[in-house]
Amino acid sequence: MSNAAAQAPAAPPPADEAEQPSVRFRGAPEITAPGGWSFKPRGRIQYDVGHVSRPSGISDDGLGFSNELRRARIGVEGDMPGGFGYVFEIDFAEGEVEITDAILTYEASDSIGLTIGQHNNFQSLEELTSSRFSSFIERAAFTDAFGFERRVGLSGTFERGDLLAQGGVFTDNVHELDDSNDSVSVDGRLVFSPKLGETQLHFGGSAHWRDVGDADEIGTVRYRQRPLIHSTDVRFVATPALAVENETSYGLEAAIIHGPFHAVGEVHWLEAETLDPGSSPTFFGGYAEIGWFITGESRGYRSGKFDRSRPTRSVEEGGIGAFQVNLRYDHLDLSSGEIIGGTQNGIMASLVWVPTDHVRFMINYAHLDYDDAAIPAAGGDRSYGVDVIGARAQIDF
Repeated sequence: MSNAAAQAPAAPPPADEAEQPSVRFRGAPEITAPGGWSFKPRGRIQYDVGHVSRPSGISDDGLGFSNELRRARIGVEGDMPGGFGYVFEIDFAEGEVEITDAILTYEASDSIGLTIGQHNNFQSLEELTSSRFSSFIERAAFTDAFGFERRVGLSGTFERGDLLAQGGVFTDNVHELDDSNDSVSVDGRLVFSPKLGETQLHFGGSAHWRDVGDADEIGTVRYRQRPLIHSTDVRFVATPALAVENETSYGLEAAIIHGPFHAVGEVHWLEAETLDPGSSPTFFGGYAEIGWFITGESRGYRSGKFDRSRPTRSVEEGGIGAFQVNLRYDHLDLSSGEIIGGTQNGIMASLVWVPTDHVRFMINYAHLDYDDAAIPAAGGDRSYGVDVIGARAQIDF
């Protein structure tokens, strides 16, 4: 063999061997390929059972025991070259297929991100926190009563240090879009979240304006809410059908996390401008909550919303997982001027068990008091109380 042949460098590996994708586990397998590509499946299953007591004189199939597959979602998420990303998720609950998220994202810089497609329009801390990480089976009463939902739109986010600013322009939920729907909204949210030592603080506010347009036929907009659990279709508080032209709403948020303790509260107002001259009812909702991880964990928080809480010692590590207790006062007032939709005041408690990072069990109790209820009880009584118990089994990835 010649000296030249002996000293020749080894041939580089073929390109198809040098650029092999890698796989890591992040709740589900995530495949990462050279050039900025990634792909990861995502999903959740939530099964709920509940019981709503029957006020004297009210007979409704939605009272008593009920159960449902609350959410059954499957989707994908990932990155693409050039700073782009994607999320697509569908829900199979209630025997129907619905798109929940369908977005394209772009990271313009380390601080600025853009999103286009079906996504949340920055309504409140409670609404933006995923149902996977909520402290109660259902969110605060005002979130459903005021019609918070995902909508198709274009939004931007600025996040630097303790400051988070979000804003966008939206049309309607993707399932409501057709050539006669000209609904449009402008939404914004501002959050300041300093950390003082081991204490995480959160202060926020949001403002929203929506032109209902032809999204709803005149006289069909109603503001109403279920008694804590979603598996019943009974609404003890509900406005009559209103001819709403546009809505203006705004809310305030505050939270604190210190070790195993957290406290959070929100208030939100919604003014509905109707076609009736001089009729612009204003409705109000809010809640206050305290919680404690008995096993010492801390509630997760990231980018202006609550995030996953991980057990210190999960059951697969020989531990008992994480246990959390929460107490909440929830208020909703759907009466304003001549519009009588009723008020709901709730005292609620929950016990949450997180045996592993991606499995959760919850049990809730609520006592709800009603005034000017939409459904009269015996003798025409519209002031009464109900007791509600709900439980959830959940897995997500």
